[in-house]
Amino acid sequence: MADVRPFRAIRYAVPTAAVVAPPYDVLGAEDREAYAARDPHNVVHLTLNDSEEEAGRLFRRWLEEGVLVLDEEPSAWAVAQDYVGPDGVPRRREGIVASLRVEPYERRVVLPHERTHAGPKESRLRLLRAARAQLEPIFLLYEGEPPLVPPGRAPDIVAAGTSLWRVDGDVLPGSFAEQQLLIADGHHRYETALAFAAEIGTPESARMMVVLVSTADPGLEIFPTHRAFSARPDISVDGTAVGSVEEGLAALALEPDTRAAAVAVTSRGVLLVRGDEGALDVELVDRFGHEGISYTPDQAVAVAAVESGAADVAFLLRPTRIEDVFERARRGEVMPQKTTYFFPKLTSGLLFHPA
Repeated sequence: MADVRPFRAIRYAVPTAAVVAPPYDVLGAEDREAYAARDPHNVVHLTLNDSEEEAGRLFRRWLEEGVLVLDEEPSAWAVAQDYVGPDGVPRRREGIVASLRVEPYERRVVLPHERTHAGPKESRLRLLRAARAQLEPIFLLYEGEPPLVPPGRAPDIVAAGTSLWRVDGDVLPGSFAEQQLLIADGHHRYETALAFAAEIGTPESARMMVVLVSTADPGLEIFPTHRAFSARPDISVDGTAVGSVEEGLAALALEPDTRAAAVAVTSRGVLLVRGDEGALDVELVDRFGHEGISYTPDQAVAVAAVESGAADVAFLLRPTRIEDVFERARRGEVMPQKTTYFFPKLTSGLLFHPA
């Protein structure tokens, strides 16, 4: 049973676009410096500080100085993100910000779909110990209609294309009691929260901030992540020759969803490659391993890598269907890295969750 509840949020007393940023794991060194320069209280000073201990001291200092404030009463928050996707289409994705009690995967309440690595979890655990707060939400999916939607009034917080409304969350426990929740983004942070809960052992330490989005939300979209291989002349691709990338993509769009397929771009031409029935496109490519691989959501970048000679072959994929991700996760299967690309990423710095 998913234990989803309102919570007493910590937030900026004066929230602005200058203090928020994308999640820690999508920011490079230059990005971090750019966000840090925007404001001395930008959230990257917490989420990407060179010292997790210093980040914890900063967090407590900002609370003491009134830069951050703790809400007096528990609330849930309706959230909406207005965005233009990589395909150029404007959309609006809506969800709910709430507190979730973390559960081990074997209980089948929260379902993963990606493998994790030890390094990021060690850093996030040190940060969680130092701050005693969840500084960024993770992104979860559920099936069915949302129990809460943004109200028809001005939002309470607006920053960087994200709007938040404080709402009564009394309906949440009953609405999610029978739900299985799929991690869309945030596997490392979820597993860090599990480790922290086991270490501290208090009810507060076993909860984390999540954004819940229904799979029925019209603004929810999975985009493909294309693959390119460099220094891999050993990769031999068999398929049907097509005249151009555009013709290959048109042919790919006609392939059944029940069978893996991809467009392979090589220096010798473009091929439509077909895989096994019941397999995903990413699994077709995963058989070549990960040596020399790079990932991009921009198909033009993948194609250009081959045309410039920087890559031997690029594979252009279709987006993975959310129902396939849920099905594999329910079977306990872990899919290849970057099977899903959810856009946009959640905005960090709007709310924090005491731990």
